[in-house]
Amino acid sequence: MGILEVKNVGKRFGGLQALGDVNLSIAEGSVHAIIGPNGAGKSTLLNCLVGKLIPDTGSVMFDGQSVLGRKPYEINQMGISRVFQTPEIFGDLTVMENMLIPCFAKRDGAFELNAITRVVNQHDVIDKAEAMLSDMNMIEKRHMHASSLSRGDKRRLEIGMCLAQDPRLLLLDEPTAGMARADTNNTIDLLKQISDERDITIAIIEHDMHVVFSLAQRITVLAQGTPLVEDTPDKIKGHPKVREAYLGETAH
Repeated sequence: MGILEVKNVGKRFGGLQALGDVNLSIAEGSVHAIIGPNGAGKSTLLNCLVGKLIPDTGSVMFDGQSVLGRKPYEINQMGISRVFQTPEIFGDLTVMENMLIPCFAKRDGAFELNAITRVVNQHDVIDKAEAMLSDMNMIEKRHMHASSLSRGDKRRLEIGMCLAQDPRLLLLDEPTAGMARADTNNTIDLLKQISDERDITIAIIEHDMHVVFSLAQRITVLAQGTPLVEDTPDKIKGHPKVREAYLGETAH
């Protein structure tokens, strides 16, 4: 069994079948990509994985526990962190203040923005935040306002904020969307480093095939709400069903 198990998941929105009988197993410690054409059901599936949507049928289990119907903070406490398509950081705070938030929340279990002033003398929290910024190669930018960062650095900061919560599963939704190629390559290198050096499982939804084939060990291809094929990157690249789904070529 994988650390994340999706069994017979189906989801409808009115007359639209967004997901139909999806089965997916993500191995612990792996990098698993979920790809597919627009409208394939990727975002709907991701929202089911983090409990944001409750499927009409089926189950989603993380390390033997159901994620369905849980609040976001409960999902985080289970060990799941999510990176959104648009970086979710606090633009009016500095880079350091952003990083203090998850470090403080991990310790105390809750966080209010006005509590930032109470942590300045809590050296263990500050040390952890500085260490994470160093790991993200952002320590020299710690006094900058987050709103002034490039998109690539905003993403790097957000990933660091997720890692500060010590997750076991990191879910990334189009993490390189809107990036210049240099920032994309830097993000790929960062995620490779995270996968190599940390005890963490990574699941990624991504349109950029350069990113997918650079990172993933397993790939699941969705088409019209159902898994089309799952295999290693080398076998996915030339798979006739994948060419048909993406390019409209007839599979033989």
